[in-house]
Amino acid sequence: MTQQTVSQTDLQRLIQGTHHDPFQVLGVHPTGQAWEIREWLPTAESAKIDGDIELTRIEGTDLFVGRLTVAQKKKLPPHYTVTWDEADGSTHTAVSPYTFWPQLGELDLHLYAEGRHWQLYDLLGAHVKEIDGIDGVQFSVWAPAAERVSVVGDFNGWNGLRHPMRTNGTSGVWELFIPGLQAGDIYKFEIRNHRTGHSLVKTDPFAKQMELRPKTGSVVCQTTFEWQDQSWMQQREAYDWQHAPVNIYEVHLGSWQRDHDGHFLSYREVAHRLVEYVKWMGYTHIELLPVSEHPLDESWGYQTSGYYAPTSRFGSPDDFRYFVDHCHQNGIGVFLDWVPAHFPKDEFALARFDGTALYEHEDPRKGEHRDWGTYIFNFGRNEVRNFLLANALYWLKEFHIDGLRVDAVASMLYLDYSREAGDWVANEYGGRENLEAIEFLKTLNAEVHSQCPGTVMMAEESTSWPMVSRPTWMGGLGFSMKWNMGWMNDTLDFFEKDPVYRPYHHNQLTFSQMYAYSENFILPLSHDEVVHMKHALVSKMPGDNWQKMANMRLLMAYQSLNPGKKLLFMGSEFAQWQEWSESRGLDWYLCEQSANRGVQLLVRDLNHLYRASSALHARDFESEGFQWIDCHDYEQSVLSFMRISDTEKLICVFNFTPVPRHDYRIGLPEAGAYEEVVNTDAEVYGGSNLGNGGLLHSDDQAWMNLPYSTSLVLPPLGAVVLKRQS
Repeated sequence: MTQQTVSQTDLQRLIQGTHHDPFQVLGVHPTGQAWEIREWLPTAESAKIDGDIELTRIEGTDLFVGRLTVAQKKKLPPHYTVTWDEADGSTHTAVSPYTFWPQLGELDLHLYAEGRHWQLYDLLGAHVKEIDGIDGVQFSVWAPAAERVSVVGDFNGWNGLRHPMRTNGTSGVWELFIPGLQAGDIYKFEIRNHRTGHSLVKTDPFAKQMELRPKTGSVVCQTTFEWQDQSWMQQREAYDWQHAPVNIYEVHLGSWQRDHDGHFLSYREVAHRLVEYVKWMGYTHIELLPVSEHPLDESWGYQTSGYYAPTSRFGSPDDFRYFVDHCHQNGIGVFLDWVPAHFPKDEFALARFDGTALYEHEDPRKGEHRDWGTYIFNFGRNEVRNFLLANALYWLKEFHIDGLRVDAVASMLYLDYSREAGDWVANEYGGRENLEAIEFLKTLNAEVHSQCPGTVMMAEESTSWPMVSRPTWMGGLGFSMKWNMGWMNDTLDFFEKDPVYRPYHHNQLTFSQMYAYSENFILPLSHDEVVHMKHALVSKMPGDNWQKMANMRLLMAYQSLNPGKKLLFMGSEFAQWQEWSESRGLDWYLCEQSANRGVQLLVRDLNHLYRASSALHARDFESEGFQWIDCHDYEQSVLSFMRISDTEKLICVFNFTPVPRHDYRIGLPEAGAYEEVVNTDAEVYGGSNLGNGGLLHSDDQAWMNLPYSTSLVLPPLGAVVLKRQS
């Protein structure tokens, strides 16, 4: 029996799994005139070092010890090999993890503690590395309230005593390099809380890949992807999105299309189908509902458990890189929904990560969204802010994402968001503004725009918070653009009304011009408007099926021709009748029916007109790009305006009733012949084909404060666009 040289305290802490630094005990240590090797092997029957140095178990423990002479120590390699036999007769060999120096530098840990480590994803998590010529995986995790953290996985039988990690001073960061592990290995962290003594098994917050749900293991990941989008990325740096066409097709990857058996398409499969369709339709960008890993399909990705891991539902992280790369090579940008406002309470993930409210607030008045059943990030904690800031940069840099749409910004800005009186905590000045979240958003946008030029940040912000899309140096939040929820709500509310009542609500169409240039607005008709019993867009429309389709075409034209960038959720472009469901693919068979095909062809033509006509996109955020012709004809429910650029003007006229308007006089800015470039009532779109024969001539009669005019036919529930021939 080997004489015990390890202190009883250290030994008991190893046995109980409470030792904060197992390197103090394990590995090679001097003992007087000799040396001692110690290995903790809970499942071993016998063990030896480098094939010939026998280790002996200290009785009643799982600690194996071997004595070395000075001569033997000199011959021993810095990283020796342990071989052990188990009770089932199996033999295992591995380089000891407890022979390596700490790998995390002081500067890295200092920047993390300050919340300014922008490449934090290269520091924490699991990383395939070679250290001193030995291959393995470096693990690091932040768990300041832990008294012991271990790496567990199939490689150690999920035994939390087998691979305890070392702590790095007061940083709260634990680390361990395990030789022999490789990409594809499954792992988690076992965390023992120092107050309660309870152990939790958690997925890695920085895991770059996770198992397919319902499994929740983290996967060691290493990319081998070779990007081919260098031209796109170079051009992106100088992208003038303010004056360029931005027309977004919003997509949920799991339900855009399915295969013949109703299964998900892979990232690579959907890349080819989706890009071909998006190019044909004339969209400039795809916006994906969140693809970060999430356990519940029904959450659509908005309850994220793996912030750094593209969901395994559709393939590997490199498969997702392929998707983005293929989009870029075909001239299509990719935006991503990103959810920093809250996270789910799943026990295997971020919630109460080290047994305390680590990523969230302890006080439920600040730390919980009761409506959503989720936790709120603690934006006042440096490490939590850094987790999110680095995550945003990770998607933009590592996956070449072109911009992020930040979800639920309003819930971040207000401490009393969706709360009753007495159920929220005021800020230090007694106000309802979440000062910590505001600073987080400003830092987020400033760093993204600085480090990833040409990318855009979009806010889903549903209140009148000022200067959301104005630079931080002006006092704004720093977003590039903001969803115009007011325009969306007013427009849909108006369109849902029977045309007989529309004259009394004409202001719902004109009011948005009162604030249209106070922010850089996107006009969204998103997934939120076609779920939860809200009905599909076409199903919201009044009247019989013909009128519903005519209204739908009118709505599509109204969105496309108004100032602001555009976003449309999948299925609306061909007037899907059913409300969207994440559990099935879209009803693509409808595109074979003439009415739905007509809406699709109109949206396609509007998209291509939007891209080709500078008047429709060059001054989206400037009042000089828009001029009313007549906003007062509420009695006939007719609106008319001009879209203007330096090189062209388009005349846009809308009839919001099913009554055709013959000899309707409209003012014109210049004399000449005007071509009818769009008529939503054209037969090819499923309309009654009432129009103006393609060409109109101006009269010298002044009208509506314009020097010229013409008399035209306005089709029922239709829009026409006129362009002067040069």
